[in-house]
Amino acid sequence: MDETMFGQALGALRETAAGVSSAAQAGRLIVVSNRVAPIEEGQPTAGGLAAGVLDALQEMGGLWIGWSGEIAEGESRIQPERQKGRIRLQMLDLAQGDYDDYYRGFANSALWPVLHYRSALARFSRSHYAGYRRVNALFASAVAEGLAPDDIVWAHDYHLLGLAAALRAQGVTNRLGIFLHTPFPAAAVFMTIPVHEELARALCQYDLIGFQTEVDRRAFEDYVLREADGHLLPGRALMVFGRVVRTGVYPIGVQVDEIRAQAEPAAECPQMAKLRASTGDSKLIISVDRLDYSKGLNERFLAYERFLEQNEARRGAVTFLQIAPPSRTDVETYREIRLELEGEAGRINGRFAELDWTPLRYLNKGFARQALMPMYALADVGLVTPMRDGMNLVAKEYVAAQNPIDPGVLVLSQFAGAACELKAALLVNPHDPDAIAEALEQALSMPLAERRERHAEMMAVLRRNSLGTWRDRFLGDLHRRG
Repeated sequence: MDETMFGQALGALRETAAGVSSAAQAGRLIVVSNRVAPIEEGQPTAGGLAAGVLDALQEMGGLWIGWSGEIAEGESRIQPERQKGRIRLQMLDLAQGDYDDYYRGFANSALWPVLHYRSALARFSRSHYAGYRRVNALFASAVAEGLAPDDIVWAHDYHLLGLAAALRAQGVTNRLGIFLHTPFPAAAVFMTIPVHEELARALCQYDLIGFQTEVDRRAFEDYVLREADGHLLPGRALMVFGRVVRTGVYPIGVQVDEIRAQAEPAAECPQMAKLRASTGDSKLIISVDRLDYSKGLNERFLAYERFLEQNEARRGAVTFLQIAPPSRTDVETYREIRLELEGEAGRINGRFAELDWTPLRYLNKGFARQALMPMYALADVGLVTPMRDGMNLVAKEYVAAQNPIDPGVLVLSQFAGAACELKAALLVNPHDPDAIAEALEQALSMPLAERRERHAEMMAVLRRNSLGTWRDRFLGDLHRRG
């Protein structure tokens, strides 16, 4: 998962942080992420990461540090703190050069593609990496200022792989943990980053490294054992670069009851009434993805075209709604993706559309969460087929939004982290358009009893691995020593 978690509205959690020990209450929680969630009343929290972290901060008190999203004139700077209840918020304004090197450069032009097994798209520059380290050091300065001995630091995602090393260089000995929302690739793929050893050494300055899946954890472990002369200790800890580093698997979840509550008012929503009126009796397939090459949108369009080719009786009786909010519009690769998808959507519609039927509706815009959840509930099929994804919360949100009496069917990529948990979905290889086409037909033809059974099985998993469970397990392990 990446910074788009902050682009979706989720709402603050209200459950108790039961998994955080009483000892943990002695120090503050310091959260560091590329972006921060709004903490003003009436503003929505943005995404699963934001909601889980915000709730922990509300319970424990603490500080949230992240980029403001603003470009500073002159040098990067740290804004004065803001206070809201028990939460302090510290934002950084980045200079244009720092933004270009750290964010557009190393983080999203080198790290992001490699972490998603797309090394051929990676563009490495020493100056970009220098900027990445520079901004990580700036974040570290914001963290270190006023840090108390019992405070713990919880960093998030690939933007901050170097934060712990920068903090250790400043003499910080506090407990430091990071959760990686993206996948962690196989050792041979990770090694395509020219500075992979330096990155791994920096990453191992954290006390706890969290991953979405066991596959990700094992990939990191394999790299450490084979390429960094590391040693496995009891309890799956690692001795590497002269330090003991613990790893864990913490699949991020969703707040099931909140999502279902947001989905239920669909009948009264004017926007939903328009959608129903426009689709008529057609079955609805829905996909919601940030515009990114890791999401497999081109391949998905091809699979839907194959589905229409192979199922003539479905033509005119099914509508595919693809919502793809724009992302990183200042990066050339993403502008190219948008043009390609617009062309493909036009080509498929030109081939199959009728006067009263548009087979593929491609919307290059975002929707508020209050609008998305009812759309999920209305859809007969949730089509989630990334080429590679750390978790993919859309898959979990789609399941949570369904009416258990008449649920839809989830078609899910086997390479999404969510596939490790949602085994009752129809799992597909996103590289195989025929397999996706077959899964779509199976989903649309599935008997009600089977749909209910699959949905109930997935809901049990979602309740067991909730957003609160993710947060509490990570913080509990971060506090635990030895």
